[in-house]
Amino acid sequence: MKKACIVSIGNELLNGRTLDTNAHWLSTQLLELGIPTEEVWVVGDDIDHIVSCFKQACEVGNIILVTGGLGPTDDDLTRQALAKFLGVPLEFKQDLYDGIKAFFEARKVVMAPINAVQAYIPKGVKAIANPIGTAPGMHASFGDKELFSVPGVPVEMKSMYQDYIRPVLASQKSGPIVLTGRIHCYGAGESAIAQQLGNRMKRGRNPLLNCTVSGGDITLHVVATADDFNTAKTMIDQQTKEIVSILGPLVYSTEDETLPEVVGKLLRRQKMTLVTAESCTGGLIGKLLTDTAGSSEYYLGGWITYSNEAKMRDLGVPKELLDTYGAVSEPVARAMALGAQARACADTAIGISGIAGPTGGTNQKPVGLVYIAIAAGHDVQVREFCFAPLSRETIRQRAALTALNMLRLKLGV
Repeated sequence: MKKACIVSIGNELLNGRTLDTNAHWLSTQLLELGIPTEEVWVVGDDIDHIVSCFKQACEVGNIILVTGGLGPTDDDLTRQALAKFLGVPLEFKQDLYDGIKAFFEARKVVMAPINAVQAYIPKGVKAIANPIGTAPGMHASFGDKELFSVPGVPVEMKSMYQDYIRPVLASQKSGPIVLTGRIHCYGAGESAIAQQLGNRMKRGRNPLLNCTVSGGDITLHVVATADDFNTAKTMIDQQTKEIVSILGPLVYSTEDETLPEVVGKLLRRQKMTLVTAESCTGGLIGKLLTDTAGSSEYYLGGWITYSNEAKMRDLGVPKELLDTYGAVSEPVARAMALGAQARACADTAIGISGIAGPTGGTNQKPVGLVYIAIAAGHDVQVREFCFAPLSRETIRQRAALTALNMLRLKLGV
């Protein structure tokens, strides 16, 4: 049975500047080929330390995936470390150099001389093409071991894995198929969802069900093991259908898509438009919506009305409401949504006002208090939330996603 080890290289991974998301992504991909990841190493930019990790990885697994250290600067040492580990010299490859040079020429940029170092790879090692970057990867085979080295830039790493590494590993595959399906939920906590699912989340089941949490977003992973792809896929489909029927509107997607993307699809499908009026979220809802290409089909735009003056001037919020109830209140959130909807002639609108902290809270209106209004046609729904105790950034993120989830439910799940 094949076993994998992952070596992530870079000082930035050790000093907290960069989170190693590559190892998580790779281990998930490998599992779908039936290859478990046994160990993960994170090592700094030091040749001897990197070589030591290569040796340890080869004692544990027979598939070694290495990310990082392939750039053109002095602290990019993976090429030298692999050459030392294999006991071979680095060789200049003219075809690699020409490819790197062509990459810059296509972008009308003069290649810096320092980039020439990326055309060197250890003797006898196969280069892996990088279609979206300058750093070629490396594929070394020795004994029953295979080592694949790719850049640490996630988009480049993923592209090279899908185009080269995965086909190589799939062609060598033996043993059971492992497939993973995902069910994305919003609107309840992990424990509440687990309680609804009962013993379906017990260990040792096939399919195995587990979950990950990111902010308020819950992702259920349905992992099926079978002798062939079709059987595993059928197991996932059956389990997914059962879970969706149990959780109902808590599930916003069983595809690889975000909550803002799902909201956009609903608006597009129903030929409806949206406008936003944001206070405490400072434009974050608009940002999440416009992360999706083509969102101008349904998202008209929005206002960031942080001050009372802006709420009155730009949205027509009555001064009497602000004086009587305060900016963070149900009537003001309602007036913000209706004002934006009327001014933009939109089918739907979101109005949101709250206290993101860390200051500004009172006993009556604590930090984390948020009012969200959803206007659809002539109907307006307003809800009160308290996202506390959380950081300012997290409160804003939760508030923005909760507003989009309210709109999703308003549009019909």
